Amino acid sequence: MTIDNHNDKKMIADTAVPKLRARITATIPTLGRPTIQASQQWWLLGTSNCHLCEVAEQLIKRLQAVVPITYQYVDIADFDEDLMMQFATVIPVVLTPTQCLNYPFSVMDLQQLL
Repeated sequence: MTIDNHNDKKMIADTAVPKLRARITATIPTLGRPTIQASQQWWLLGTSNCHLCEVAEQLIKRLQAVVPITYQYVDIADFDEDLMMQFATVIPVVLTPTQCLNYPFSVMDLQQLL
């Protein structure tokens, strides 16, 4: 797994992300609907009452105002226990089809995921 600590951000881009997305889809099958949009969709992993998750969602919406991306908020409380614990201390996390970006991040960091 390759981690680029550009600006102290953890960005992961390799074959681990599609495997992770497949594991999440196995837990929440509605995320893996076979559409072009679903295959290109970003996921924001978070949970309820998470202030940082709300901030991350606002950053994604700012990017969305200038770049046509689709994302879905995914609550880690819906994951199985092992998968939920994997993300419990690192949310919010953005998962694109090929990359993972842990918080803290900026709109510019999100733009680099394109």
